[in-house]
Amino acid sequence: MKLYYFPLSTYSQKAMIAFNEKGVAYDPVVVQLLVPAERAEFEKIYPIGKVPFLQAADDHAVPESTSIIEYLEDKFPGTPRLIPAGNGDAPRQVRFTDRMTDLYFTEPLSELVSQQLGLRPKDDDKAARARKYIGMIYAHWDQRLATRKWLCGDDFSMADCAAIPGLFYAQSVMPFAAYPHIVAYWQRAQQRPSYAKVRAEFEPIWDEMVGQDRAA
Repeated sequence: MKLYYFPLSTYSQKAMIAFNEKGVAYDPVVVQLLVPAERAEFEKIYPIGKVPFLQAADDHAVPESTSIIEYLEDKFPGTPRLIPAGNGDAPRQVRFTDRMTDLYFTEPLSELVSQQLGLRPKDDDKAARARKYIGMIYAHWDQRLATRKWLCGDDFSMADCAAIPGLFYAQSVMPFAAYPHIVAYWQRAQQRPSYAKVRAEFEPIWDEMVGQDRAA
């Protein structure tokens, strides 16, 4: 399987954490989305041009991080589950939390980070709306994590794959120090080998990008 990804992409990191949790091997293909020529080449493979994008061994293409994780759950049933089996409340909660995280944390966070880096124009209204949504998510997460090790219980799940990548970037645009249970959750997340491996790849790239941005 080939996984097309961009190391700084939170959605790419979400999928990669899932691969690491399951111990499923894949061929990594880095797509430099900020380089127009490379983006154009990738769009020949996937015209929408978004990552992550999985080209499965059976020639079945799977776009979008959540769909990729669902695919892994189906194709590799003997690996640690990231979505509880069955049709009850537990799998529904994981899927719901994953979706809410993508829509009301990751997407607003992308707006703030992109504005900070100059990748999008400054827009106070969009920034305020983003902060509103992130604040709501923080309050909800902090309440949940008061009684749970991970977002949906004692077991690491797809919801955590979705939430953890953004917390790294949130430290610079909307810190969560006022939410003690999220702080503890972030500390646990950093000790998770599946995330540590992902972070080891993207953090030097991020540090270089931020350094260049400050120098400019």
